[in-house]
Amino acid sequence: MVSAILVAAGSGTRFGPDRDKLFLEVAGRPVVAHTWSRLDAVPALGEIIVVVRAGMEPAFEELAAALAPRLPWRLVPGGPERQDSVWNGLQATSPDCEWVAVHDAARPCTPVGTVLDTLAAAREAGAAVTAQRVTDTIKESGDGRWIEHTLDRSRLWAVQTPQIFRRSLLERALEAVKLAGLRVTDDTAACEHIGQRVRLVESRAPNPKVTYPGDVPYIEWLLRAAGSATGQ
Repeated sequence: MVSAILVAAGSGTRFGPDRDKLFLEVAGRPVVAHTWSRLDAVPALGEIIVVVRAGMEPAFEELAAALAPRLPWRLVPGGPERQDSVWNGLQATSPDCEWVAVHDAARPCTPVGTVLDTLAAAREAGAAVTAQRVTDTIKESGDGRWIEHTLDRSRLWAVQTPQIFRRSLLERALEAVKLAGLRVTDDTAACEHIGQRVRLVESRAPNPKVTYPGDVPYIEWLLRAAGSATGQ
């Protein structure tokens, strides 16, 4: 079985302290409703584990009642860091889960095809991630004031989600970074820590994340242009 872990436990501090970006209405529905619906439309998935902040369970239960998803789902409490939330979701997967697709709840535009492409690559390599080539010139600065040097753009990729792993591999990687006292911002970094190579899968379509209020108009345009809740 392939289980999806929908990570919806972040604090969203960059979006603003008084607004929950996941329940912001965009293109007629909350952001997380679009994301959940798209995962629910992926034929290869067998269940969705939704990892939420403490106290948000009633809101997600109400959302699920409105969505009436076809896939079995369950709510799991998040942890203090993203890697803790993913760990909690991993422990809640079904006993027959072999593959895990970790996805940001704040990415409502991910096409079904992108998930399937990434899953196919993961089945070959053990781990795969949706990504896009970096098109801007990237500079490195130690103090945030002065440029130190320019990175080689031809070697740079912006990593997104879904990130798909063999379940046993992800569990081992997350255990390793926890034992080492490391904080990682995504699960591929945990795999890197144990020496596991991760396959890059270039996204076939825009796959932005709602991070700042300024992201919303573009994402709304993408959702309306898609013309459906699932995308292709």
